[in-house]
Amino acid sequence: MTFVEIFLYTFPVVMVLMTLLWVVSVFLKNASIVDPFWGFGFVVVAVYYFLQTGETDVRKILVMILVVLWGLRLSVYLFWRNAGKGEDYRYQNFRKSYGEHRYWWVSFFQVFLLQGILMWLISAPILGAMFYAGSSPLNILDFAAIFFWIIGFTFEAGGDFQLARFKMNPQNKGKVLNTGFWKFTRHPNYFGDSTVWWAFGFFSAAAGSYLPILSSVLMMALIIKVSGVALLEKSLAGKKPEYRDYILKTSAFFPWFPKKTKNS
Repeated sequence: MTFVEIFLYTFPVVMVLMTLLWVVSVFLKNASIVDPFWGFGFVVVAVYYFLQTGETDVRKILVMILVVLWGLRLSVYLFWRNAGKGEDYRYQNFRKSYGEHRYWWVSFFQVFLLQGILMWLISAPILGAMFYAGSSPLNILDFAAIFFWIIGFTFEAGGDFQLARFKMNPQNKGKVLNTGFWKFTRHPNYFGDSTVWWAFGFFSAAAGSYLPILSSVLMMALIIKVSGVALLEKSLAGKKPEYRDYILKTSAFFPWFPKKTKNS
């Protein structure tokens, strides 16, 4: 099969998964189960790409391993974080707005179909790296991709770990985490996630497939402008007074040294 054929055939695979997940969410009355599935979904897609792209290659195996490590780590963390807490407030607000009698089917289009389409589109660099893996030996872009993946994974996993440990201390309730990774960026986990996807974009480029890099751009845009940074900033600024000072001295996304303010 061609690159386009494999990519197109992947869409129904993703949608079957998302539809099954939606059915489970209807029974549980919890649309937020889609969040822990996000990373695991990419693992499933990567396995499908791996099986459909012919002979194995060093780059292909490397990308597969890195996707599995990233995806499973994220899903396990989100499952642990959300366990026993019920539906996330975002989906609860949507449920109230649309009404319980409508949201069970609205959630399919608003949440599961949308995330399925995004998962499919964003996965393009993984296919690019695997499909054209044997076209060229490992080169400088591959090593750049490995470097970016390590940086991204470290910030994402490290940021999640530090935040989880911070929240476990009852004395920190209402306070702002501003140490460790969180000293240099207000969103180390989102920065790390975006950097990991740039790494997959570099792997695709290293194999000679450049168009899928647009998926890395899409992922970064979504994280900064839509579902990640922008959404969380609005919520935190209103809930935590200290967060305003934190905004003044800490970089929003890209890690940098904190600024000095009058309060500090």
